[in-house]
Amino acid sequence: MDVQEIKKDFPILKDVIYLDSASTGLTPEPVLEAVLDYYHSYKANVGRGVYRMAQLADQRYRDAHRQAAEFVGGGGGGSRPEGMTIFTRNTTESINIVARGMRWKKGDRIVTSLAEHHSNLLPWLKLKEKGVELQIIKPDKTGRLDLADYEKAITKGTRLVAASQLSNALGTVLPVKEISKICRERGSALLVDGAQSVPHMPVNVTEIDCDFLCFSGHKMLAPMGAGVLWIKKEGEVEPLLVGGGMVQDVGDLCEGGYEIKKGYEGYEAGTPDISAGIGLGAAVDFLNRWGMEEIHNHEKRLTAKLLEGLQGINGVEVYGPAPGSNRQGQPQRGGVVSFAVKGLLPHEVALMLDQASSICVRSGHHCCIPLMRHLGLKYGTVRASLYLYNSEDDIEKLLGTLEQIARMA
Repeated sequence: MDVQEIKKDFPILKDVIYLDSASTGLTPEPVLEAVLDYYHSYKANVGRGVYRMAQLADQRYRDAHRQAAEFVGGGGGGSRPEGMTIFTRNTTESINIVARGMRWKKGDRIVTSLAEHHSNLLPWLKLKEKGVELQIIKPDKTGRLDLADYEKAITKGTRLVAASQLSNALGTVLPVKEISKICRERGSALLVDGAQSVPHMPVNVTEIDCDFLCFSGHKMLAPMGAGVLWIKKEGEVEPLLVGGGMVQDVGDLCEGGYEIKKGYEGYEAGTPDISAGIGLGAAVDFLNRWGMEEIHNHEKRLTAKLLEGLQGINGVEVYGPAPGSNRQGQPQRGGVVSFAVKGLLPHEVALMLDQASSICVRSGHHCCIPLMRHLGLKYGTVRASLYLYNSEDDIEKLLGTLEQIARMA
């Protein structure tokens, strides 16, 4: 990959080394241009007008649904056999739509893990108020989750399994395809949190065979406010909101009858963030131009270089699974690396990296407090997360600055 060519589309990188893409990805010029073009040339609402600007906005917005769906192998954006792609604000909202939209009954069972982001943990915890049972699988001290534990936990009575394909805190890659096979055998639905995986590796809902896939546009070069919920079968989940734009017909008001539109429109009540959706479509085009396989391989090379360098610095401890493949032949970790410097708090290290070399990393609990507590990391970790616009020079600068910091600590 020609990283220097890629960086030309990210002017913000002229002043910083950005290593916090697990939090949010940067936005390239072609995506910003697509958003600005909407406001400059055809700003109108969708699904409501017949004049030319409204028709153009509607077509571009529908195209964005199709692009997002095809990006994860989910087919069209309507109620086609390939599944249904709904635009939300983010992964958190997508997961909550499933949590609140499924018809739960007392005694239903959900399986998830302690390694999840709060957004894939708290919605299920809240369902305990309705009498839903929750079983939480714990990782080992490296943050690795054992497939055998899923075999034991997913029983015939399990209604749903919720799993992150890639940990935002430790970079652990979960074998979701194998978990899906267990779910099919036991009659359980599978929700995959793809917030960290979809932007960084090829993901295909057909290959995974999941029932729900949730991810965020802002982590994959799109503007803030663009999230996606892919649903395998329409009707599995009730809409979270009702109102304008999602209604086909309203009957007798005394009887309270109304008919919801088919396809994604039935789930997108009110005026959506149209420009964010169009920006997401442009981001998909940008990623496809460079190729997800190439992006994934690029990140793997950088991650290997970073891990090797960190392990050679005295006073630095790295968390998460070891490099290499698991028993299923899949990589054990992605481009998210958590570490600590002996004698310093994570926030102190992050501030020093910024002040010394304009290096942006994350520090703290990474919205994974239960996991950090389980690992005995009271103050969390320092986290460097990589993307297509990072280079070997970025890694070398980080390692050189960290070596100086560790020497002074």
